[in-house]
Amino acid sequence: MEFRPCIDIHNGQVKQIVGSSLEDQGNLAKENFVAVKGAEYYARLYQENGIKGGHIILLNPASSPYYEATRAQAMRALAAYPEGLQIGGGVNADNAAEYLDAGASHVIVTSYVFQDGHVNMEHLDKICRAVGKEHLVLDLSCRIKSGSYYIVTDRWQKFTEEKVDGCTLDMLMDYCDEFLIHAVDVEGKRQGIEETLVRQLGVWCSSPGKIAITYAGGVHDYEDIELLRVLGGDRINVTIGSALDIFGGRLAFDEVLRRIRN
Repeated sequence: MEFRPCIDIHNGQVKQIVGSSLEDQGNLAKENFVAVKGAEYYARLYQENGIKGGHIILLNPASSPYYEATRAQAMRALAAYPEGLQIGGGVNADNAAEYLDAGASHVIVTSYVFQDGHVNMEHLDKICRAVGKEHLVLDLSCRIKSGSYYIVTDRWQKFTEEKVDGCTLDMLMDYCDEFLIHAVDVEGKRQGIEETLVRQLGVWCSSPGKIAITYAGGVHDYEDIELLRVLGGDRINVTIGSALDIFGGRLAFDEVLRRIRN
């Protein structure tokens, strides 16, 4: 298990939100924390602590009047920590190289690949060729429906018909370096992790030759970190946002690092 930090940017500010509350109309979201400091501050903090592989997420669509301010924050974070952070939010085959040139280690893609409810293989092939498998992360953030976890797109607002299961993971891993999976139903609520999902991901990771998975959603105490370690077989990386003291939560950033690294 590794700690993978985050920098979520909404309406031009670093924030922690309740993931399921995000709305494009009106650029609304239920906020847990709104930072005074800019994205570059958090990027430097992660660099100083030797943490790589964190993700920057642009939470406004390109059509939003806040998009340019959100994107500017993201670019400052990439400049502050070259090759240390991944970036997602509106990434496609046409603009992905721009983010890599700006310092991103990977680009993170969801909606460009998952369209009309299914995997768009043409787009998947195109972006994989554009940036290389080694620079691509697929965001399989999901919500539960009828007892199964389905990938959601468009800032977690639309369900696809694609399940997060072994067949899907096996097929997609040939095109990317990592998976990023937010458990959207618990994201930002600080009420505990999605145990069933973590257990399923841990089973998949236990087989040889699998790629890295970063899980995000619901971690609210130190016990959740240990539970995730156990259920995931110590193979799943973890992102913690709203629960961290640097984002207004109760978990000490330094203590989280110590526990995960030990």
